[in-house]
Amino acid sequence: MAQFGFRMSLPPVVKNLLIANVVVFLAQFVFAKQGYPLEPYLALQPLGSGEFRIWQLVSHMFMHGGIAHILFNMLGLWMFGSVLENHWGAKRFFQFYMICGLAAGVAHLLFSNGSAIGASGAIMGIFAAFAYLFPETPLYLYFIPIPIKAKWAMPGLILIDVFSAISPRMDDNVAHWAHIGGALAGIVLVLIWNKTNRKTFY
Repeated sequence: MAQFGFRMSLPPVVKNLLIANVVVFLAQFVFAKQGYPLEPYLALQPLGSGEFRIWQLVSHMFMHGGIAHILFNMLGLWMFGSVLENHWGAKRFFQFYMICGLAAGVAHLLFSNGSAIGASGAIMGIFAAFAYLFPETPLYLYFIPIPIKAKWAMPGLILIDVFSAISPRMDDNVAHWAHIGGALAGIVLVLIWNKTNRKTFY
C-alpha cells in the first residue's frame, strides 16, 4: 500500500496482534469445516438481534471474512502500527489499538444493523494517528502511481468511508461506520495525548 522512509521493524505488540489475528482466522476456517462456525458467537451482532454479547466488542476485532480482508488489515497494522508502536512504546500503542477497535464496534452498533467482523476499525484509527503525527510522509498507494502525503491520503480514505456510509450501495458489505468510529477515536486520542504531554510527539 505504501512506502516511506522509516526503519521497518516488528515491535512486540504488533507482532502479537498479527499472531492473534492469524490464529483466530485459522480457527474460523477449521471450525467452519467441522460445521461449527464461530461468527454467531464472536462476530459483533446487532443490539436488537438477541445474539449480542458484550465480549463481541473485542472478539470481532480478531475475525476476518477472507484472505484479502485479513491481508489488507495485517499489512496496515504492520506498516503503520509498527511506526506508531516504535514512536509511543508498547503500552500506549496497545491502549490506542484497543480503544480504536472498541470505538469502531460501538459506532457500528449505533448506526448499522448487520453483524461485523475485522480489525479495520482499529486500523483506521492507526491511519488517522499516522497522518496526524507524520503528515509529510510520502505514501505510494497501489492504485495511484505518484506519491501522496499522509495528510492527504489518510483523510481521503476516511472520506470515502463517510460518503459510503451516508449513501450505501445494496451490495456493500463493508462496515463503514466502524471505520469512521475507529478513525475518530484515533484522532481524538492523538489530540488529547498531544495536548497533555507534548514531549511524546514530534
